[in-house]
Amino acid sequence: MASTARALAEDVLPKDMIKEIWSGNYFKALPISVLDFELSAVLPAVFYMFRFGRRRGSGEFLNTFGDGGTTAQRRRAATVERIAERLADAEALHGFKGDVERAILGDLLLCFCVENTRRELGRDKQIQRVAPAHYMASWVDVPHSVAHLRYVPEMIVAMLANQRGADVRSSTEEDRTRFPVGLGYEDNLLLRAFSQGVTRQGVAGDHAADRFDETDDSVGLDQVLMIRFAQQLGRAPAGTMGQDGAISNQRPIAEQAARDFCDDIRKFVRSYADVVPRQALVEMLESCVAVGLTTILTSTVDVLFAWEKTGIIPDRGEQHPEALLVDCSNGVDREIAVAAEQSMEDLVRRMERIPVVLMGLRLLDYEARNVLDQDVPTRPYATAWLNLLGELLHEEHPNANWILGHVNFNARKLAAKLSDDYPEAAAILNDAAGLPNPVWRLAEGLMTLIGRKRGRGNFMRMMDSGLLTGRPNGLATKRTTTRGGGVTRRRRDIRSLVFTDSVLDYLVHLHLLPGDGGGSGANMRSFLDFIRGRYGFHVATAPPGTSLSNQLLQRNRSVLERRLRDLGLLVGVNDAEAMKRLRPRFERFEHGRSV
Repeated sequence: MASTARALAEDVLPKDMIKEIWSGNYFKALPISVLDFELSAVLPAVFYMFRFGRRRGSGEFLNTFGDGGTTAQRRRAATVERIAERLADAEALHGFKGDVERAILGDLLLCFCVENTRRELGRDKQIQRVAPAHYMASWVDVPHSVAHLRYVPEMIVAMLANQRGADVRSSTEEDRTRFPVGLGYEDNLLLRAFSQGVTRQGVAGDHAADRFDETDDSVGLDQVLMIRFAQQLGRAPAGTMGQDGAISNQRPIAEQAARDFCDDIRKFVRSYADVVPRQALVEMLESCVAVGLTTILTSTVDVLFAWEKTGIIPDRGEQHPEALLVDCSNGVDREIAVAAEQSMEDLVRRMERIPVVLMGLRLLDYEARNVLDQDVPTRPYATAWLNLLGELLHEEHPNANWILGHVNFNARKLAAKLSDDYPEAAAILNDAAGLPNPVWRLAEGLMTLIGRKRGRGNFMRMMDSGLLTGRPNGLATKRTTTRGGGVTRRRRDIRSLVFTDSVLDYLVHLHLLPGDGGGSGANMRSFLDFIRGRYGFHVATAPPGTSLSNQLLQRNRSVLERRLRDLGLLVGVNDAEAMKRLRPRFERFEHGRSV
């Protein structure tokens, strides 16, 4: 049906226009694909892009561990069992020659280094992703194409590198930041935190220059396994050639959330990378990325709704994430869980319109680029360009009438073409009374052709990926409910925001760093104010527009305090507010003393 609908649209509208708009993405507002992605596979790709300043191309994984035949056959053959066999025969790894020992080695690889497709168990399954156990994970070209990660690594690199210009380039001595690009791993905070034992023998651009110092005894078992795994490949993958290999410097339109994310990860890695045990650090860092991406996504939703209403992107200081109630009981307290689910459901209902807003932006973008002779920069932030599109949408630009008239003409032509096969879409396209602005008529009609359910589903899968929904270090849980009976029976997913132990660990340790109202003397009140103001996470206060009893909110706070005490993150000699103090589990050190 969708292909037929697209063919009909191409009979009426220009094919280059359909190619651009027949999508769920609008990279100038949100520079990632509106599809699901695996957050645990993002960091190795980020390591590679920081190290070499290009998007990753094909490497030696399938050539080394595949078994002839087609590419698909080699992918199926490159299993944990095959990797364990190769490593067991390597000179650098001893004691795994027997069948039992190789099975143990395979389990260790599956535990620390790789993950099977659909997270299946077993040593004979196809591998889908590599874990960030060590910097050398960037040598493993899994997933096969970095595009499978939906441009999330590119966005993270662009935000952290904080460069000017259209693309992220190799850093120079003059523009070096905490996250330089293409200069090796020594001066990059993130790479340095994961590159224990690595030395460089050659120029920074050599893909085989990184070596492991065999005399280094500071690496743990998980890191050793990843290093030995990567050494079998011989070198890092080559970078993608041409413009396809460039890392776009496009950043999300939610500028405040993007800057907060960069500040959070910089402070956390700088302060704790050397003191937090490796496994805990990886989990907390993934929680850090999940919190940052979730805030960017919800802030983008809020910004786009403001743009739709006014035609203007709010100033950075006026941008805020969506307010959500957190279920601190993780579903144990049913009343709190229902309230948190309702809070998330309110956001999900609002987000159902986002695919239409993005379609409206794509339509205006196409028309503006083909009609207006204006050189408006769109990178790193497209604020000025979206404000220009807002002027067209709200008829405040000199060329607005001509462009909106052309959009109206296209909507009526398309309605005539669809009247027999797609009467619902045709009715929307002709509904000038209900939708007087032709941009929204055409956007609504096109989304009906593409499939509203598909657009909503893709957006929610992207949200679930950013939230790490259902994962031990994630921010949300999801359950499936059924309504109705017989042929009208419908299944739908209900989500709620939760704090897993890893997320609590990360948020408390971040808040205890100097700045943002935190520090060594932080108490519960300052912590709750911090997560509410920075991320929109409500615990003891009701999100705006909702009505919740004080009893429920105080119970939610009490559950959080009890969990923090159990984790060793909260101390207090009595119930007095002033006597409840947060404390870190891992003490950071500066100049030989704990701080």
